Amino acid sequence: MKSFTVEKPTLLKDFTDEVYPQGSFAYSQLIRAKDIRVNGVKVGSNIRLNVGDSVVYYTTKKQEEKASHAKIFEDENFYIADKFSGVSSEGLLCELKERGDFRLAHRLDRNTCGLITFAKNDLAEQSLKEAFKQREVEKIYWCFCKNAFKKKKEYLTAYLKKDESKSIVKIFDGQVDGSVKINTEYEILKSLGEYALVQIILHTGKTHQIRAHMAYLGCPVLGDEKYGDERLNAKYGVKRQCLVAKQLTFKGLQNFSYINGKTFKSSFVPELPKRS
Repeated sequence: MKSFTVEKPTLLKDFTDEVYPQGSFAYSQLIRAKDIRVNGVKVGSNIRLNVGDSVVYYTTKKQEEKASHAKIFEDENFYIADKFSGVSSEGLLCELKERGDFRLAHRLDRNTCGLITFAKNDLAEQSLKEAFKQREVEKIYWCFCKNAFKKKKEYLTAYLKKDESKSIVKIFDGQVDGSVKINTEYEILKSLGEYALVQIILHTGKTHQIRAHMAYLGCPVLGDEKYGDERLNAKYGVKRQCLVAKQLTFKGLQNFSYINGKTFKSSFVPELPKRS
């Protein structure tokens, strides 16, 4: 059993994703069995929550023991996790906070697995955020994309604009009002017919940059239900983006020179699509 208090108005499903990874994994089962109680009342649907509401999850021991990530590295300053798909960055942070002072340095989409970094003190947090801001951390991703690439390798420049009302971003060739410049580098590692295994280096790290930029090229990430190719997703039965934060290399982390030059790798690889 796990209990939480709501701090902002939200829906039960979104709240679960943000505070309790194991509850998120088991959410459908918990809802069907009415094993979630809000203010002492059993609920069986995705109800709206208000500030101050008490939410209790009657998860089993097996459900509670399901891992949300694997530890890649830890010392007194940093924690690098290999996050599982289906776990939100915020949910993982809540889990880690139960054992100490952890701060989130950057984010991954809920359905993107792979490397994510946390700070364990003020100086580490400040240094990490500055390093990511100044592009002193090399971020490499692997993904399966629709194989409509015109080149095997390319360094791309475009402009990204958020559409807050629709929770999406849009890509443009030239600058438009409210847009920011992005740089995305890709290389095809292996062509597999109508899709390809692709390595992507993010030279800027904006919201949904990889997913939106690849879709703009006509080569969306497989399994992406927001920017992807519905026909191809259905054909291979993929409902989560086949995207992994594969590698991090720290290059200019101030005050923590011992970690500069070190590369950390995720154990995950994109799951090979299967024709449905």
